[in-house]
Amino acid sequence: MSGPPAQAWLNALLVLVEQLQLGLLSLWHALGLTGDSHGQPAWPWARRMAAETLLIDLGLARQVGLTLCAVAVAVLAMALALAWRRRRGVLLAGAALALVAAPWPSASLLFVPAAPTSFHASPTRFAVDSIAHGARVYAQHCTSCHGTDGRGEGPLAASLAVWPPTLAGPLLARRADGELFWHVLAGMRDRQGRSTMPAFGDRLGEREVWAVIDYMKALSAGSGAEGNWPVPLRLPEMAIRCADAAPLALSQWRGDQRVRLVTVDGTTPLPFEDPRFLTVLVTPDGQPPAQVPRFRAGCTAIASHAWQAVAAIAGQAPSRLAGTQLLADRAGWLRARGTPGRPWSDANLVCVSGPAAGTPAASSSAPSSVPDGLTALLLRMDAEPVRFVKGGFVH
Repeated sequence: MSGPPAQAWLNALLVLVEQLQLGLLSLWHALGLTGDSHGQPAWPWARRMAAETLLIDLGLARQVGLTLCAVAVAVLAMALALAWRRRRGVLLAGAALALVAAPWPSASLLFVPAAPTSFHASPTRFAVDSIAHGARVYAQHCTSCHGTDGRGEGPLAASLAVWPPTLAGPLLARRADGELFWHVLAGMRDRQGRSTMPAFGDRLGEREVWAVIDYMKALSAGSGAEGNWPVPLRLPEMAIRCADAAPLALSQWRGDQRVRLVTVDGTTPLPFEDPRFLTVLVTPDGQPPAQVPRFRAGCTAIASHAWQAVAAIAGQAPSRLAGTQLLADRAGWLRARGTPGRPWSDANLVCVSGPAAGTPAASSSAPSSVPDGLTALLLRMDAEPVRFVKGGFVH
């Protein structure tokens, strides 16, 4: 008999590993045993548990999961032993047996070097203004090595001891934001001590570093625009206005409604409203159309940089962006990209995830049971949610 599929338990394990480390960090900070680094609690240890390693090594992940279960049993047994004197010896023996029988993983595999900012969270919320700011920072400081497309083939790349990693693949994007932040500020060195990336701490401020990380995420998606994205991407934060109502943050719809971004210029016909999702128009200047006919979408992104950010994510030149659509699921993950003049289908998926535990997988017969390709696409997105954890992606 085979065990449960990896995605049924792996994401929960990775979340637990993250929460345990965040809880320990919060406790150390509350006790005054660690200070702040760049405005957030500093990770005080030289190493951390490598959730990204667990993501790709299921054998190690099983060891960690079983060991955590054994530790939990031992703690429970010791707690009962304190309250139940008659059975104290049996309970303590059981606790010791659980700890001895646990398949303790190798520390060299489980722990990796950490930085003081390893568990820092970006304050930018992946907003379109931050993405646009990051694009300018990237163009000034990063293209010479990483290249304009992020594939690590800039004009100075060949002169480096180690070629820069590509931003289009999943390896870099699965790194925690806090560690990317630290490496940009402090630089990177190989095992021989040779510099593989210069430090930018004396040239860039904290907001600029977080912004360039946002742009790197968008660039990673845009560089892989012909196939699946290497990692899931959040719907970018932006302010929108619907009719004459006060502006609202787009993230307010997360967890409740799907969102469709539609890029329109003066020549693009406005899309119809659709009750299956919130439709948001993205215009080149961040201004709503002069006239919106009845039954047409009436919500507009009023952020001036929304057009530029969506172009980066979609992998399109801003001058050719009109008519492109991005579709996000209820959890706020961008899942599909539509092109002008083509009907929606499974081919539009750019973020493909495995089926949820206990949910039937989408089958090839699904489109025939629904009236159109867009409905089939929406049903598949609902049936196959993205699983995200800080240390890595189950995707």
